[in-house]
This record gives sequence, structure tokens and C-alpha cells, in this order.
Amino acid sequence: MTSSTLVETVSIDYEDFSESFLTCGTCLCTYDGQEHTPKLLPCSHTVCRSCLERIAAGNGVRDAGSFRCPICRETIPLPRGGVNALPPSFLVNQLLDLMSRQRREVIPKCSLHSTQELLFCETCDCVFCRVCTTGAHGNGTESGQHTVIPFSIAIKRMSEILLYKAHLCISKLNKAAENVNDEITKLDSTAEETFEAINHSVQEITTVLEQRRSELIDIVKKLRNTKKKILEDQLSIIESEKEKVQLQCNGLQYQVEVRNITNRISDLNKKLDSLNAVMEPRENAFLKYEHDHNSASSDIEKSLREFGRVRSSTTYPALCSASVKSCSAHLETTACVTTYDYHGTAQTEGGDPVVIDLRYENGDSVKTHLVDRNNGTYDVNFLPEQPGNYKLNVTIFDRPIKDSPFHFVASEHINPESQYGLRGSGEIHFLQPVGVAISNCGKLFVLDTGNSRIKALTKDLDFIRHVSNGGMEERSGTGIALSAKNTLFIANWRTKYVTEIDLEGNFVQKFTHCDFVEPIDLTINSKGQILVADNGASSVFIFESTGKFVSRFGKKGSGNGAFSLMSSVTIGPQDEIIVSDSRIQVFTASGKFIREIYPEGKSKGHHGGVVYDGKGNLLATRCEKIGSFVQVFSYQSGNLQFIIDSHDSKLKRPSGLDVTEDFHVIVVDLGNDCIKKFRYR
Repeated sequence: MTSSTLVETVSIDYEDFSESFLTCGTCLCTYDGQEHTPKLLPCSHTVCRSCLERIAAGNGVRDAGSFRCPICRETIPLPRGGVNALPPSFLVNQLLDLMSRQRREVIPKCSLHSTQELLFCETCDCVFCRVCTTGAHGNGTESGQHTVIPFSIAIKRMSEILLYKAHLCISKLNKAAENVNDEITKLDSTAEETFEAINHSVQEITTVLEQRRSELIDIVKKLRNTKKKILEDQLSIIESEKEKVQLQCNGLQYQVEVRNITNRISDLNKKLDSLNAVMEPRENAFLKYEHDHNSASSDIEKSLREFGRVRSSTTYPALCSASVKSCSAHLETTACVTTYDYHGTAQTEGGDPVVIDLRYENGDSVKTHLVDRNNGTYDVNFLPEQPGNYKLNVTIFDRPIKDSPFHFVASEHINPESQYGLRGSGEIHFLQPVGVAISNCGKLFVLDTGNSRIKALTKDLDFIRHVSNGGMEERSGTGIALSAKNTLFIANWRTKYVTEIDLEGNFVQKFTHCDFVEPIDLTINSKGQILVADNGASSVFIFESTGKFVSRFGKKGSGNGAFSLMSSVTIGPQDEIIVSDSRIQVFTASGKFIREIYPEGKSKGHHGGVVYDGKGNLLATRCEKIGSFVQVFSYQSGNLQFIIDSHDSKLKRPSGLDVTEDFHVIVVDLGNDCIKKFRYR
């Protein structure tokens, strides 16, 4: 049940206001700016000039130099200038100005009840008459919280709101016009820049063509000069022969000796025979320019048709969107930007000037890499180096896209992308799995110790088959490694044998050593040598690929080169031997101590497995009182970069692990009888 509540408002009647404040109290005339100008007396009363002049002209006032206020009867001294010298009443004048600017408001009345003012309910957004209306807006018999005001006041308020909204609209339209004009200016500017770029690139081609023209002309000139030199030399020879003939003929008319004449005739006959060699030009005048002897001309024509392009875009930044995947610190993350045109249609081509600005919560800039997928979408790749809040600004054409800037959080936790396995003996089950080896093609071979088998899986953790054979008997296989020739080596701590099988489970070979006590793990170096970590003997044994013993190193203890509760062994980039127990130590390929990567320190714990990924990262599983996790080290510096805590899917006694080429690590979770796949870059 509801009713209305009338909000009280002050309404001043115009006539009452005028009579009370804007009329002279003596003559009851309305103040004006002429005869009835309001004058302010020292007693603070206001009287019109006409009344004061009449009082001042009364008997005795002029001589006495004073008069009494007609309202309070206080004696008022008459100034030297008379009544006109009295100050005007500024307040009354201001009220007169105000009233002259104000219209007399019409109070809306009910058409049926002329004495009833219409009311407006702000709660229901409706106009009503109190007499005509029943219910919540009736006579107020029901309780409720409706807000009711006079309709005249509501009209005034709505008019003010309308004017305010209109002002906002005009302001926004002005800003929009300014933005459009700016864009037109930018368009003209970029068009001029494009003109210059076109002219410059075409000029470069023109320069190349001109250079080629000059080269061809130079070739013609050189050929002409060479030919001309040969012909000119031939002319010189001809002229020389002519001179010789002229000399022989000189004085012939004076010869009387027949023999001399006969000899000269004979010489000239020989000369005539020899002149056949100079009758033909020794060089020719053939010079011809060709441009269709190969495909160069058509290639140039085709290249010129395809030379240059003018790119434009209809992308509308205000409709473009971006999505940021959930991310964790230390892992590369991708944000996807999708572009649309003004009509909301997704763009199908790239090339837009997308600008990315990513910052950490303290304002530090984060490096990003933008990938144009040339289909209207763009990938923004970045690596949040620390957990916390990040802000991503995306602009196109210097304008922000929809909802930019984007705020997101990089979590301090890293959870598995997927996991596989349950406790049991079926196809999807494990029973005390301890190790994993990954082939070059991405296949996983998990040592399922409790079931005395190896489970083969795809890189997507799909089941392939089970491999069963010797080396895993007595449920005591503890280490697994994959050789370069795609065979599997298994270490068995009960039988103290290392067994080699192919990927189908067929036996290849096996070997042991008399000093084996508890072979716990094994690995294979680049030479094909097999390194076996023996926890009972606190040593690493090195064998040839045939099983022939080479050497061993290590002893029990906590110093450099000594071991306590060995758990894993792997190979570094230069065939260094990396051994873990409660710490991680690095040795040369022959077993000489080099350095310690992870000292024991105050955080007591134990490593379960260790692996080098070939890309500068060393990963190790570790169990401590606070929990179990995977550590990611820089192999070169030995510094711990971050940990994979698997916060939402806690690790329980993680043991062996191996890595894929795409920065994923497969961790064998012994305590949960499963394997988990994490991304670590």
C-alpha cells in the first residue's frame, strides 16, 4: 500500500511581493526610475523621491535643515543638495530589475477543478490532480514514499534540465566538429605526404631509367669510336698507298728507258693485287638498339603496373575491440585486437597503424610485439615479468579503440594447462609414476612403476599404447631416458639392471655394475654415453652405449661433489652432468665439480627431477614443507627466475619431468598418480 508525499515549496505571489517591497509606503505608488525613484534614508527606510520633496517643502523644514522619516519618525538631516542628494536604494532597484526580467508563471490547474493546482509525481513520472486521482496519488490515506511536487515547479526543473542537456549536446557536437575538422586537416596532410612519397619513389625509378639510358648511349658511343678508329686507321693506310703510287708516277713522262717503265708497271700490278685487302672496310657501320631480345621489357612493364600501392582503411576505432587472455606472471601472453568498420563489419585486411602502450601498475612500460595477421586482427605479445595490475592502451589513427584502456591482472600463480591420469591400472590410470621421456616428435613415454609398464601418449596427452617388457619387473623401475636412436633405457633399483628396449617394448640389451646399490635415475649425453645416478652408492656411473663401464664419480656427504639422497641426473648444453638431491650441482663431462646452482640454504627440501631445455632454462621439481612446485632457473647465471606453484591443482610429490620444443614441461605427479602439463614461457 502506497501513498504520495507532497514536497513543500515556497511560492511568492507577485502582487504581494510588489506591494510589500516595490511600492512606496507613503504614497503607495510603485517605484520607478523617474518621479518615484526610491531613496534610502539613514534610518534604512525607503521612500520615493516625490514624497520626500513634498515633506522637505513643508513649513519649517527648509529652515531647520532636517525632516522626520514618514515611517519611523526619526529625524533625518537634509543634505546640502536637497532630496536629490539622498542615495538611491540599490536593493529596491535590483529587485525592480529582477522583476522586470521575470515572467509571471502560469500555475497549471485541473480542467475539472479550477481551484486545484496540478501536481507531478517524480516517482511515477506522471501529472495528476489530487481530487481526481485515487490510490497512491489520492488523499494520502495510504502509506508510501512517492515524491510529489507542484507541476509548475516540475516544468521549470525539466526546462532547466532540458537546457543543460542541450548545452551538453551542443558542447559535444562542437567537439565532434572539431575532431572531424582535425581529421580533415590530417587527411590533407597525409595526402601531401603520400604525394611526396609517390613522387620520390617514381623519381627513383626515373633516375634508374635515366642511368640505364646513359649507360646504353655510352655503349653506343664506345662501339662507334672503336669502329671509327679502325676505319680511320684503314683510311690512313689508303692515303699512304696513294702517296706511294703518286711518287712512282712522278716524272714518268720523262722516262725513255723501257726497262724502268716495265719495272714500274710490274710494281703497280703487284700493288693492284695487294689493294684488294683495303678495298673492303675493315669494320662495319652496324649499330642497332634492341629492347625486346628478352623478357626485361615486359618485366619492367609488369613491374611498373604493380609498382607502388596506395593503402587506405575504413577501420572505425570506436567499434574495434581487444581481448586479453587470463595471464600469469613470467609467461608470454597474447592480446587479440579485432578491427571493424563504421557499420560494424569485421575487417578482412590488415595494415592499420595500431599503436600499443602497456604499462605496469607503477607506470613502467612493458615491451610488446605486434603481429599483423593480415586478416583484420592483430596479436599483441608481451611477457609480464611480475604479478600485479597492468593497463593496456590500444589506439588506431591516434584514437582509442572501444573500452581502451584495458585493465587486467597478471596472476602470481601458474596452473597446469591440462593433466592426465588417475590412480589405478586401466588405460587412463597410473600407479606410482616416476619418470617421463619425450621424443623429438613430441610423444611422451611415462614410466608407470606401480603397473610395471610404460604409457605412451601424444603431446596432447592422448593415450597411444602400453609398453611392457623386462627392466620394469618387480614394480621397481625408477628412471627412464630416450636415446638418439629412439630406444628407451630403464633403470631398475631392485634388480640393479639398466635395460634397453625399442619403442614397441622389444628387448635390445641390459647391463649392470658390481657397485650398483640403488640406481635411481639415468640420462644419455651427446656421445651416446649412459649416466646412471646411484643413490645408494652416492655416485654417478658412466657407461658406453654398449654398457661398457667407463668411470664413476661422487661420494656421500654435503660438500662439493658429494651427494645425499640423490634423485635425478641430466645433461647440460656442453655435456655437463647436472645432479640433484637437496641441491643442484654441475660437473664436467668427466665428473669434475664446477658449481652449485641451488644451495640448500634455510629452506629444507628435496628435488625430485631436473632437466635442461636446450634454450637456457633449467627446470627442477622440488618438495618442501610449504608445498611442492617446479623451479625455473637461468642455467647460465644459476638464478631462480620463478616457480610454477600449480596453485589450483596442487602438486604432491612431483618427481620426473621433461620439456617440449614449445616451452611446455610435463611433470610426473607421483602423489596424485597423474601427469600435468604446464607452460613455462
